[in-house]
Amino acid sequence: MIKREKYEKKITEAFKFLPIAVLIGARQVGKTSIMKMYPTERFRNTLFLNGQDAEVAERFQKLSTIEQYLRVYLNEDFDGLLFIDEFQFIEGVSTMLKLLTDKHDQLKILCSGSSSLDILQRIEESLAGRVRIIEVLSLSFSEFLLFKDAKLFQLQQSIVEIDDEALVSDLQAAYQEYLVYGGLPRSALTNHPEEKVELLNDIYQTYLLNDVRRYVANEHFVGFNKLLRLLATQIGNLVNINELSRESGLPYNDCENYVNLLQKMYVIKLIEPYFTNRRKVIGKMKKVYFCDLGLRNIIYGNFNEMPFRTDNGAVFENEVLLELWRNRKADETISFYRTQNGTEVDFVTESAQRKMAVECKYKRFEKPVSIAALNGFCEEENISLRYIANINAAFEHKGARFIPGIVCDRIGYPTV
Repeated sequence: MIKREKYEKKITEAFKFLPIAVLIGARQVGKTSIMKMYPTERFRNTLFLNGQDAEVAERFQKLSTIEQYLRVYLNEDFDGLLFIDEFQFIEGVSTMLKLLTDKHDQLKILCSGSSSLDILQRIEESLAGRVRIIEVLSLSFSEFLLFKDAKLFQLQQSIVEIDDEALVSDLQAAYQEYLVYGGLPRSALTNHPEEKVELLNDIYQTYLLNDVRRYVANEHFVGFNKLLRLLATQIGNLVNINELSRESGLPYNDCENYVNLLQKMYVIKLIEPYFTNRRKVIGKMKKVYFCDLGLRNIIYGNFNEMPFRTDNGAVFENEVLLELWRNRKADETISFYRTQNGTEVDFVTESAQRKMAVECKYKRFEKPVSIAALNGFCEEENISLRYIANINAAFEHKGARFIPGIVCDRIGYPTV
């Protein structure tokens, strides 16, 4: 297993101020591995429990029962770290965690839960002021390199300038693989394309479809599968519920509910429009992206190499969005800008510290060019941080920074 240090730091930071941290994300993104690899040296004792175990769930039904259990298996003083994997399977767990941490201030608890279907609401109601939610996504490109080849990771981290194509050719090849097969850890650990596809199909069939069955009416399941495929064809496009409802055969309200369900399950991510002059901006429809490109491509049914894909621009845009999402600040929003006259900027990010605009172009640039829509929008909104994510170029032109996909996790930070 490979350490995912970014999440380790987030957990450690949470425990400085709060007794409980919860890792939330889709199945198979590595939450359990993050828990098992979390350093425990500073804790007197640790105990790992699985919420899917019926006996574990039973112990949490009475405070006296779980206290007695922890006295034996943790310590008498409740001084230590309690791990609870898949904690959402334990009935009333939020209330019990509140009682435990209120009564025993030496106790720290790290939980994991798949999706946020009803977890977040229960946490917010019962554990307000006691918990930090940490969203876990599939591997970033840099994490993917760690899984694949530590030397490639070191090269990516050490790059200061990209002026030698031969130096970064292996990195570019790994990036093309990443764009096609995504960053789910199980598929990243194999180098065989056929095996990657099999693993992704297993995850899609075994976890995603099984998980949604209890939320989708039997008579809607065929339509729901059509909806998934329709969304997979539309990454980077506006979500039109009327159109999706008509093409999937699902009633409008159910179709809208299922789109929201997929977002709560961390299958898709919906991005809202950036509003300035409301008379110029197109409506309130959101754009859709997938939380992992491998999962998207198994649903879409296309694992062709990037140069031979008709959707390579949309795939690249989806990956840039995921990197922006992983690296966003706590108060940062990510939106898109599109007007009625066709002016468009792929992403606008905004926080108290910074405001950025990002345009995605899946093409090679041998010399700088100006992108009128990006420049015009940034001048109008007084945005100085502007980026053009692309395949190869790393230079600056008229205030816009060209940044290659292999280091697009540095957008907004010191770049090549």
